[in-house]
Amino acid sequence: MSKLFFNAGSKMCFCMAAAVLSAPLLFSACSNPQSGGTFTDSRDGQTYRTVRIGNLTWMAQNLNFKTGNSWCYEDNESNCQKYGRLYDWNTAMSACPAGWRLPDNKDWNDLTKSAGGQLIELGDGDAYWSSVGKKLKSKTGWSDFSCDKELKEILNEWREDCVLGKMNSGNGTDNFGFSALPGGYRITNGSFYYAGSIGYWWSATEYGSNYAYFRRMSSDIGYVREYDDGKGRGFSVLCVQD
Repeated sequence: MSKLFFNAGSKMCFCMAAAVLSAPLLFSACSNPQSGGTFTDSRDGQTYRTVRIGNLTWMAQNLNFKTGNSWCYEDNESNCQKYGRLYDWNTAMSACPAGWRLPDNKDWNDLTKSAGGQLIELGDGDAYWSSVGKKLKSKTGWSDFSCDKELKEILNEWREDCVLGKMNSGNGTDNFGFSALPGGYRITNGSFYYAGSIGYWWSATEYGSNYAYFRRMSSDIGYVREYDDGKGRGFSVLCVQD
């Protein structure tokens, strides 16, 4: 029963009631362990899907609130409609609407653990959550990569990813309704990279005065990776509430 509680979030009571009636009904009711809803941002009237996973409610769409130091990918408004906006870290810290906040490392770990991920330590503070990225990615919107071609040109990680055997090309299975989409990122000179292929999401947790943590998901791999980078980068924002 503990596994049922772990996955079902706020639907636990419904699932427990179903379990009393019959086991087949329990499977049908709880096999998609999400509690979905919507939230309308009073600042601009935009509505976002939400989902309860683990102990937290997440926006299931990248934030698209226009403010200073935020950008549409390649300065194209249609990309904001698809992927949300990209924010530098200082802006991201205050971009979420009232009652919501930028998730910190503890919140991200709650999400990946609740979705069934296992923490794998790689040494020197480097780690990833296995078997969870594909479950959190949207069923559409992610391009395909090959292990020995495009990936080796991206962040020089192709050997590690191939050796780890974690290649999972393309779209996810979206088991929880989280529907993560790859908005790419912006560097401080105004160049943009990897929308449709890689998603980068800020964490509220700092790494020194000039750096902060973020999470990354990619078309080619099935895990969620933790990194840190300069606060001036433009990454996506997902807002969370308790």
